[in-house]
Amino acid sequence: MSEADPAAEEVRAVQTVEAVIRSRLSELLGGWYGSIETALPTAVFVVVWLWRDEVRPALLAAAAITLILIGVRLAIGGSLRYVLSSLVGIALAAFFALRSGNAQDAFLPGILASMGYGVLALVSIVTRWPMIGFLVAAGDPHYAEHPTAWRRDAPLVAVCARLTWVLAALFAIRVAIMLPLYLAAEVAWLGVAKITLGWPAYLIAVLVMGIMLTTGRTPVQDPATEE
Repeated sequence: MSEADPAAEEVRAVQTVEAVIRSRLSELLGGWYGSIETALPTAVFVVVWLWRDEVRPALLAAAAITLILIGVRLAIGGSLRYVLSSLVGIALAAFFALRSGNAQDAFLPGILASMGYGVLALVSIVTRWPMIGFLVAAGDPHYAEHPTAWRRDAPLVAVCARLTWVLAALFAIRVAIMLPLYLAAEVAWLGVAKITLGWPAYLIAVLVMGIMLTTGRTPVQDPATEE
């Protein structure tokens, strides 16, 4: 049986829920390059559609830039998470847009996803399984054998519930802005909204959460002690 690293245990002991959440949110944002990987395909789609006024060339251009981004990511290293999410997004956009022939339908999957995530966020708060709580456990080896142990810590659940309200508001704002644009077939403005309500909006949400977390000092509890 190996001995625990005293330094690591000391860091663990002083780590707070607020610090863990800030770290997890920062990882999910992906930094400036991750934001480019998620925004560039949408920007290319809108530019080519405005130029050609055709759905197929716009989708092909977006797919091409996504494949280029994959190649760049493979060359420089790092996570493919964000560029692959863009690839999935382009595939869904192509399915919807090519099926109807309407460029605005390329944005329908994102609108539907925001609706679904918004409802999921609200349900998670009501049922006391707040979405942010899973960020605390994600990637933390202490929760490998007890992935839901964080729910036994009432203060932690309360913090996560308050933060999940921020996500619910973000998804609601997305739908409130993009759905009317979709119904009005405003493709250019849909592209602008998708980009600005993507990484930049997430950044604002994280800043709001950061302000909410600045005064908190909720200790992270070891799930092994919560039996």
